[in-house]
Amino acid sequence: MAGTYPKDPRKGKRRSSQWYGKADRDGYAHRSWMKNRGLPADQFDGRPIIGICNTWSEFNPCNAHFRDIAERVKRGVYESGGVPMEFPVFSNSESQLRPTAMLYRNLASMDVEESIRGLPMDGVVLLVGCDKTTPALMMGAASCDLPTIVVSGGPMLNGHYRGEQIGSGTHVWKFSEMVKAGEMSLEDFMSAEQDNARSAGHCMTMGTASTMASLAESIGIALHANAAIPAVDSRRYVLAQMAGRRIVDMVREDITMSSLLKRENFENAIMVNGAIGGSTNAVIHMLAIAGRMGIDITLDDWDRLGRNIPCLVNLMPSGAYLMEDFFYAGGLPAVIRELDGYIHKDAKTANGRTIWENCSDARTWNREVIFPVDRPFKPNGGIAVLRGNLAPDGAIIKPSAASPELMTHRGRAVVFESVEDYRDRIEDPELDIDETCIMVLKYCGPKGYPGMAEVGNMGLPPKILKKGVTDMVRISDARMSGTAYGTVVLHTAPEAAAGGPLAFVRNGDMIEIDVPGRRLHLDVPDEELERRRAAWNGFESPYDRGYTRIYVEHVTQADTGADLDFLVGKSGTPLLRESH
Repeated sequence: MAGTYPKDPRKGKRRSSQWYGKADRDGYAHRSWMKNRGLPADQFDGRPIIGICNTWSEFNPCNAHFRDIAERVKRGVYESGGVPMEFPVFSNSESQLRPTAMLYRNLASMDVEESIRGLPMDGVVLLVGCDKTTPALMMGAASCDLPTIVVSGGPMLNGHYRGEQIGSGTHVWKFSEMVKAGEMSLEDFMSAEQDNARSAGHCMTMGTASTMASLAESIGIALHANAAIPAVDSRRYVLAQMAGRRIVDMVREDITMSSLLKRENFENAIMVNGAIGGSTNAVIHMLAIAGRMGIDITLDDWDRLGRNIPCLVNLMPSGAYLMEDFFYAGGLPAVIRELDGYIHKDAKTANGRTIWENCSDARTWNREVIFPVDRPFKPNGGIAVLRGNLAPDGAIIKPSAASPELMTHRGRAVVFESVEDYRDRIEDPELDIDETCIMVLKYCGPKGYPGMAEVGNMGLPPKILKKGVTDMVRISDARMSGTAYGTVVLHTAPEAAAGGPLAFVRNGDMIEIDVPGRRLHLDVPDEELERRRAAWNGFESPYDRGYTRIYVEHVTQADTGADLDFLVGKSGTPLLRESH
């Protein structure tokens, strides 16, 4: 049977041969212990060894079906003459992990990096789905630079509640605000839980998980059509099996992550993010991945490349539909086909073809879901980067999810010194706030929370909601869920805990936001800001042990990806010392 596989000029010379190809004590030991599983001797005859990096966990509902996905990948690897080896890594569950999954994104990336570097694999398939698993695994793999393919787990089936189509995440925020406003009973709110999550898979809105699956496809590291196939659709398993086949070929052809992904691939992903109305979290994740690869992508690139990209996809939270509808309408290939004239068409992808070869014949089957580029769903889907004396290193906003009338606004600051301060005061009827004010939240950035939690989309005070007002300008150094919406300024850098100007905002200060002009200004004289800075007592993290201490001491700011400073840049897979 081995003779039916393609000729392999690198057989016996690849990385795994340093473990399994030696006729000595070490080779004997490595092969012998692996054979206790009943593996035939020819599994170690120089065939490509493929690692399957699995983020399955019963604590991670988004990835609950990954045991089945992994088995399909294995089939494909065997079919192409490779040997699959599944291994677990830290599974940072967005919905279950405290204080925030983002705190552990970098830890998971370290787990991936060290596993790939220390184990005898020639290529790797990354099984991802939940929000932070996609960037974490891509970051870790980028640091090692082996042939790599991403397989996403896919979105849940659409949610349905009493005749209404509902989206995971988006309707959590919406229904919660309705309860506060007296428009929905607590009993009805609780009864919607099961209707919100009907199957395995990640959020079916265009939240962070769906966005990162889309960007993995558009950047070229995932196979064609990876992004939108529902988790429980049989075609998701076909894609996994095809990925298993393809990674073996990539090893034989020595197509590493760095040889595949160039600057133009990242630029394509940024433009696609605008077209799909993607999550603000994509900014920080893609900056971190680019940083691991040594590719100079900045906030300015996000602003420049996204500024004129129309939003074509009518999905929650910016629109009405969900990922299942998106798949039936044509999925990401149909969106990329609409971007003729924008994207770099010759950018290579994991299947060996260019992005345009993959998508040039794609068709759209529902124009209520995917709009044409000359009649877009919204005129601008990109991420806007704001700068000014309140955000010298930048802050971001998602215009497609914001209120147009608030894109230019001046208001009085109502300041919350922490998320606990916000929760203690927000429902107080005596809170001095009206709908013209600007809500400011401090100390929720990378160092301050720690981990930069998704608390930036602060719920409005009940007394404002009861007026029928559903949006106000909110500013913080935090993130927000990709499923959330509103006029929310995020990722303000430097953060308050790092001594950024946000730390010095006081109640009553006037703040100006000008999204078209890309400006965020605190209307306080420079001399007064310096006085406040001099009187500031600084920030001392209460975390004094373990990984969290390492994180607080070494995390970079949001504008460069919130990675750990000693992980930036790839280090490859040098041959490590023997273990015995």
